[in-house]
Amino acid sequence: MKIVITGICGFVGSELALQLRRRFSEAHVAGIDNLGRPGSETNRPRLRTAGVTVMHGDVRCASDLNGIGEADWVIDAAANPSVLVGIDGRMSSRQAVEHNLGGTLNVLEFCKERGAGLVLLSTSRVYSVKSLNALPLVVRHQAFAPDDSDSAAWPSGASAAGVAEEFSTAGPVSLYGGTKIASEAMAIEYGDAFSLPVVIDRCGVLTGAGQFGTGEQGIFSYWVRAWASGQPLTYLGFGGTGHQVRDALHPADLADVVERQLRAASGAGGVWNVGGGPSNAMSLVQLSAWCADRFGERQVRADAGQRKWDVPWVVMDTTRVKERFGWTPTIPVANILDEIVQHHRFYPEWLSLSQPL
Repeated sequence: MKIVITGICGFVGSELALQLRRRFSEAHVAGIDNLGRPGSETNRPRLRTAGVTVMHGDVRCASDLNGIGEADWVIDAAANPSVLVGIDGRMSSRQAVEHNLGGTLNVLEFCKERGAGLVLLSTSRVYSVKSLNALPLVVRHQAFAPDDSDSAAWPSGASAAGVAEEFSTAGPVSLYGGTKIASEAMAIEYGDAFSLPVVIDRCGVLTGAGQFGTGEQGIFSYWVRAWASGQPLTYLGFGGTGHQVRDALHPADLADVVERQLRAASGAGGVWNVGGGPSNAMSLVQLSAWCADRFGERQVRADAGQRKWDVPWVVMDTTRVKERFGWTPTIPVANILDEIVQHHRFYPEWLSLSQPL
């Protein structure tokens, strides 16, 4: 079996490649990356040492993809994952769409020509910003939490267990979220039209030791490293309280569910929420308290101004993937944070290495 991973030198792509190389010992694992993300080039040597084939190329260029050769499965991990992509001045809106949607269309053509299956890594940010902001929440232990006093107030697809696959994806969801919804739709259509196995994994916040975190993406890694380095930090929106909550997922847990999906082959098709869930969820102020215990107290600024795509509480309900594949995340958020701290001690310059040029 040959497994191809796009964005293979990114945090998620590289971790999946290493994990799947171990889990499928007879498989050939290969991938492509344009090395456009600062820091991504640091992953190339360890991938090659592990026996993973790495090609330099861009998914926006079909001929680059064709240079990979044959494939049985493609895992599409190539995307700019920031909710601010296309509006933050680092790339244009057209470039954002070309990266995140145009690249996926090329991947789908690649799969069609080879009869290969596709695992599309999507995101919790496909869910409706308006609907997420309307969830009935209270503040509990310095974090937004579900108000379960009136179950009738909860919309379809949301509960104290988190946001499920049937929750609204009505726009606006950000340019990033929009490209991922469109990618999901096209993947489903290609799968149906050309009889390809298509798996869509909507991931929570993937995080771990080698992540290239920024203030807009990879918040757990970024916050821990910035705290330890004495860099300025700010609670944005929601009154500047830091009560907003996300759930953390380690890439080894993602690899576990992807392994199960690949082994299930055509029976794995569908849309699946894959996240840390309520037990792995933290608010920013709770994360700050965790950092203060390890690195000492420091001041965090508050900016009450609400940004267009800010949401208060996004926790993934993974009931369906548990029922279908017997999967639950096994790495607690505290262990993930400890891993980031250990990595920071060895690589204190990591934030500067991975900042946009």
